[in-house]
Amino acid sequence: MRLHLKYILLFIILLFSTFSFAQRSKRKKLEARRVQLQKDKVYINALLSNNKRKKKNLLNDVKDLNDKIKTRKNLITAITNEASELGNEIYLNQLKINKNKRELEALKKDYATMIYKSYKSKSQNSRLMFLLSSDNFFQAYKRFEYMKQYAAYRKQQGENIQKKSEEIQKLNDTLKLTKEQKITLLNSKKEEQIVIEKEKKEHVGLLAQVKKKESKYKRQIQQFQKEERRIDKQINKIIRDAIVASNKKAGRKGKSSTEFTLTAEAKALASKFVLNKGKLPWPVEKGYVSTYYGRQPHPIVKTATIQSNGVRITTAKGSVARAVFEGKVLAVQVMSGNKKAVLLQHGNYITVYKNLENVLVNPGDEVKTKQKLGTIFTDKITGKTILGFLLSKNTKTQNPSTWIYRM
Repeated sequence: MRLHLKYILLFIILLFSTFSFAQRSKRKKLEARRVQLQKDKVYINALLSNNKRKKKNLLNDVKDLNDKIKTRKNLITAITNEASELGNEIYLNQLKINKNKRELEALKKDYATMIYKSYKSKSQNSRLMFLLSSDNFFQAYKRFEYMKQYAAYRKQQGENIQKKSEEIQKLNDTLKLTKEQKITLLNSKKEEQIVIEKEKKEHVGLLAQVKKKESKYKRQIQQFQKEERRIDKQINKIIRDAIVASNKKAGRKGKSSTEFTLTAEAKALASKFVLNKGKLPWPVEKGYVSTYYGRQPHPIVKTATIQSNGVRITTAKGSVARAVFEGKVLAVQVMSGNKKAVLLQHGNYITVYKNLENVLVNPGDEVKTKQKLGTIFTDKITGKTILGFLLSKNTKTQNPSTWIYRM
């Protein structure tokens, strides 16, 4: 029965240890997420504040404020989650401290009883008399061994008390530090909430101004969408022409084909590309997504709808676009305003880098992951440096956020 109880206690201890480790691991991830969001907030605020514009643009101002508020909201959520996890750690540490205190009291009580018995024994008979009163040598030896074991046990109990006391002190120190961390986080959360309330008030005021000229801004958005569709149509034609050429080279006729005929080498490259889904590097060294993939209401003018076949990444002036994976330059396309787009082929996958001021590669070039492709164009009126990034399988566009690491 005792053995059975021993196994149950061992299982509970192991379960508790595993749970504690999982809690610490989870909190470390939450902490890393919060730290990254704090860096993102500083970067985005600095980036949007440094945009030098020749004239004010209300839609841009509201969009910038939207991006700031969104980043700050994400940070507040991360802080809340981490503070909650710290609360769990505080609770578990307090349970450990209470348990260790009970064990320490039991050890001290046992030790005190042992010392008292030893004292009484010494007052009645000395150790020497205890040995000399033995009936024979064997009994004397056994008594000597008993005294040795008793002394060793006393020493061990004393060490256990010391060890348990140190363990409690360590847990108390950890508990104090964790409480301080939680207080710091909650104070940080309050500061972020104060700022976000101010930004929201400013946002409401700007939106009221937009509302007065909503039809004008809606026409601007529609014009921009029309230009985007025209550019995307050009890119789609380049890809379709490349498919026709690859099929012709492979002896497959039919201009209506929408899939590349791949060589064994191209198939291997495409497989490698797929294996890296969700782990591909960003097409810029630093930046944030200002427009996501898909059909969506305009973030400012809600009556207008936008269709994005890729993502738009806002970055710093002078930034360069870089290849997200190894491949071959399929084409370099010149767009309106002498802006350029680079198309890279990775088997039957295509990545497109739009809005470049100049390019550093030529059609047919083999490129490596993170290789520089060209400098991103900076709009002289808005002061914005935005890369358009598309990803497709053959002619079918994909959501870049599912392919790029933490996009």
